[in-house]
Amino acid sequence: MNLLRSILVFTTLVAVVLSEQLRFDNYRVYEASIENAEQLKVLQYLEQFPDGYSFWEFPAQLGMKVDIMIPPHKIADFEALDARLEMTSRVKISNVQKLIDNERPLRTKRDGFGWDDYHTLDEMYEWIGGLVAQYEQVLSVELVGHSYEGREVRAVKLSHKVGNPGIFLESNIHAREWITSATTTWILNELLTSSDPQVMELAQNYDWYILPVVNPDGLNYTKEVNRMWRKTRYPHNILCYGVDMNRNFPYHWMDGGSTMNPCSDVFAGPEPASEIETRNIMEYFTKYKEQIHFYLSFHSYGQLILLPFGYENAEKVDNFYDWMQMAEAAAIALYKRSGTQYTFGNTAEVLYIASGSTRDWALGVHNVPIAVSYEFRDQGSYGFLLPADQIIPNSEEVLDSLVAFLNKARDLGYFTV
Repeated sequence: MNLLRSILVFTTLVAVVLSEQLRFDNYRVYEASIENAEQLKVLQYLEQFPDGYSFWEFPAQLGMKVDIMIPPHKIADFEALDARLEMTSRVKISNVQKLIDNERPLRTKRDGFGWDDYHTLDEMYEWIGGLVAQYEQVLSVELVGHSYEGREVRAVKLSHKVGNPGIFLESNIHAREWITSATTTWILNELLTSSDPQVMELAQNYDWYILPVVNPDGLNYTKEVNRMWRKTRYPHNILCYGVDMNRNFPYHWMDGGSTMNPCSDVFAGPEPASEIETRNIMEYFTKYKEQIHFYLSFHSYGQLILLPFGYENAEKVDNFYDWMQMAEAAAIALYKRSGTQYTFGNTAEVLYIASGSTRDWALGVHNVPIAVSYEFRDQGSYGFLLPADQIIPNSEEVLDSLVAFLNKARDLGYFTV
């Protein structure tokens, strides 16, 4: 192990012991286009053996762009490599720590639960408990299971009447994607309180099975130690922790876009469904699968509506073009709110190859009628660090898109019970 990795590991251990946040002063994020086989090979090697680099997307294939976070002492090396490989790249973020510092401007002023800030797991659970007490006729909470570190994974069910088709929603599978659980809680609140007839229709005529945080250990780690952490927290070897849960599901596991390297951000685990957090989702979904018509997963970032499948050489599902019509309606509705442009289509084509995902598992194993992932806004310059003042705008446009998506699905004959 080289000296730099020793220093990084020691720094992380010290931060854990002292419960101090790692800092990213003058770290840059470069957006690099992968245009030839040599560039792809080199970037994949660097992702596996990063030596301080952090890939915000896995370099899976030619033709894609990847965002790479570079520490200040490696910037000159990266720019030299960039020149040697003749890559097309640009500086997307000039100082990551500045974005982190500006992400939560109201964090010391918060009074109660709201959507002008990002909340901890305990704050979200306390708020949900209050909702259940207030709306006990239609709202309930179920303990799904526990994480590796012993935190509860809770599910919220909203149901106005027996026999509704079900919508399954999971968020914060990737720890650093704070906007996902923030948007999920906002949408839950709207389903309970909105006077908009279209939103009331979504609440009353569908059952909602909502898991706001499926990776609680990872989320807690981003709050207390490393804002940019992605995976779970199980120690798979002495140096490297966690698994990318969205590569750990037992359908086309390790079939492109993932790795067996425990130090990689896209480590798929030592075997399919190796993680207790993965099994929590599987068991809860399977319990209600006969009622669920729509599997929905929230991610950030990229402004995308993603359809199955994501594994290598995947064939399109039979009703792919139905789903494309739904996604198109959703993207149009989303754009009308504030001009945010989303791309939609097959995951491997519009994003990159990624196997072992929740969405592909729900469709491939359980044949759920519709399975979709969202990648939320970053407005071109924030990446995972979307400022808190964009929580509500993001949530509003996503809810608009879900109204349109479900309306189009019904027009095409889905959600019959």
